[in-house]
Amino acid sequence: MPDKNKHFMETAISLAEDTLKEGEFPVGCVIADSSNVLATGSRIHSSNIGVNEVDHAEIIALRRLADRREPLDNSKLTIYCTLEPCLMCFGAIILNNISNIVFAFEDVMGGGTGCDLKKLTPLYKKSSVTVVPGVLREKSLALFKSFFSNPANTYWKGSFLADYTLGL
Repeated sequence: MPDKNKHFMETAISLAEDTLKEGEFPVGCVIADSSNVLATGSRIHSSNIGVNEVDHAEIIALRRLADRREPLDNSKLTIYCTLEPCLMCFGAIILNNISNIVFAFEDVMGGGTGCDLKKLTPLYKKSSVTVVPGVLREKSLALFKSFFSNPANTYWKGSFLADYTLGL
């Protein structure tokens, strides 16, 4: 596969496009080995009814990966996200021993991948994570601009992330 990061990110962006059509925050996520998609997730419960901060695309994909109930070497897997994982998702990714994170658009408000693991407790301090930012950034950015430009979408309206995104 010539550029697997772009290939798998295209799948994550497709999930985010579908999520946006549902009125949800356009985050799509794919967990893959070197050639196959193993689990996917999309952001849910970000619309006006039943908003919560637990049903992130990464958490849903991690749950689906666990539901496969097959032996996998998670350290060889990569998680692809249309938006930089937040601190909660970053922690969950580390706890699931996934050591490769690829994201499209930076979350300047809540992104967790810049966290200095060496300053944390031993569980995290000993983790080795490779982060690749900006893969298909413009495609993902277009989805977030569309979301934040729509007056019907009130999730994170007026937030630092919304203002940053619309200013690009």
